[in-house]
Amino acid sequence: MFVRIVKMSFHKKHIDEFLSMFEDKKKLIRASHGCQLLELYQDKTNPEIFFTYSYWKTTKDLENYRNSELFKEVWAKTKVFFNDKPLAWSVDKKVSLP
Repeated sequence: MFVRIVKMSFHKKHIDEFLSMFEDKKKLIRASHGCQLLELYQDKTNPEIFFTYSYWKTTKDLENYRNSELFKEVWAKTKVFFNDKPLAWSVDKKVSLP
């Protein structure tokens, strides 16, 4: 299992539209094969910045999602809202304390 972190920055005027779209698609994204968790965060000091955290069983599962029609649809809608280049990381979780 690994974690995919994506940082996105939006124009203020598009935040509500992004949130609405995410609300509509979140269960479909989470239901993608290999996706074990999906979370969305908003920065406390800069409300234009959001992060998604998703947990994936394998790299192949993430790649399959990224090549899916669902991802293509979501990304096409999302990227027009950006005010900065998105950043993404794939990381291995080393420690987790409940």
